[in-house]
Amino acid sequence: MSRRYQEGCLYREKRRTGPTVWVFRYRDGQRNRKEQLGTVEQFPTRSDALKACETLRRNINRDARNPRTFRELADHYTTHELPRKSPYTGDVYTGYLNTWILPKWGDFRLSDVKAVAVESWLNGTKTLAPGSKAKVRNLMHAIFNHAMRWEFASVNPITLVRQSAKRTRVPEVLTADEIEGLLSRMQDPWRTAVYVAVTTGLRVSELLALKWEDVDFAAGEIRLSRGVVRQYIGRMKTEASRKPIPLDAGLADVLTSWRGCCPYNQDADFIFGSPDKDGKQPYWPTAAMEKHVRPAARLAGIQKRIGWHTLRHTFGTLVKAEGADVATTQALLRHANVSITMDRYVQAVTPAKREAQSRVVKLIPFPSVPTRASGDAATA
Repeated sequence: MSRRYQEGCLYREKRRTGPTVWVFRYRDGQRNRKEQLGTVEQFPTRSDALKACETLRRNINRDARNPRTFRELADHYTTHELPRKSPYTGDVYTGYLNTWILPKWGDFRLSDVKAVAVESWLNGTKTLAPGSKAKVRNLMHAIFNHAMRWEFASVNPITLVRQSAKRTRVPEVLTADEIEGLLSRMQDPWRTAVYVAVTTGLRVSELLALKWEDVDFAAGEIRLSRGVVRQYIGRMKTEASRKPIPLDAGLADVLTSWRGCCPYNQDADFIFGSPDKDGKQPYWPTAAMEKHVRPAARLAGIQKRIGWHTLRHTFGTLVKAEGADVATTQALLRHANVSITMDRYVQAVTPAKREAQSRVVKLIPFPSVPTRASGDAATA
């Protein structure tokens, strides 16, 4: 990050029209830059021109250790701020920086990164979805906020960049019949995993991070305290996400049945522990979706594009369709924007949430297919 003090280069440059001018040339990152000081009529001697460029030279060398290009600022952010993020967030941010942001903006001086130019660039990037563009915009905004905090910059140009994260298509949702058909063509552990996901609305990071000790069969609750993303185990970020969810009696029976035949059934074991990792890590969700869930969906005649989040969308849709009010639906999904009452005061599983989940469980019968602990299922 450090730079040597620059004396620069002062010389005279002839113009096709008009008088000869004095020019001061210096190095800015990977680029050579030059500033016109004035004409030889204004500064007749080299000594006069040198005096005139003293202020410019001081500005160029001021805070010589401070980042001047966006790449240097991003390196400073990566060194000082990124270690404070989760490993998964660090991987994602690094990917966005190296793939999209730095190839375009890395060599720009901080003062040359303008809101309209960034917005125009994002609008012209056709291979990124709106949600990804919003993440790129927000990361650049965070990096400039970092610059302001360290007093490298006085304004954040990305504040004025407009970028919507609105989806280009409506998320897929499965019907109860489609879920039943999907489950009937699957084997464990994924048959149970999909059933738990679609009757609880758990994110896949929360589903695979579950341990048997998190399931309180006596109280009828599943308590959440961790998530797993790319095999990184971490705490859940928001208070809303950590709220317990109801454990319907029918869902409890399904989990009890799986516990009786799964290879890892002790309290400290992952409910969906990977045999390839001796149960010390859960299965890898992407491989499971590609090798097990989507093939089963095709066998069931389901033409929709299915992902793990499809099951969460499906749960929310079914809960609302079965008559739950908005507050109960939001509470079951544990969204951060729940109303103040539901967020701050309702900590336990309420009767309304329990009743809403029970309707969904009764709507989707668990198929009576012989359970098999699949050692050749998608592994971590």
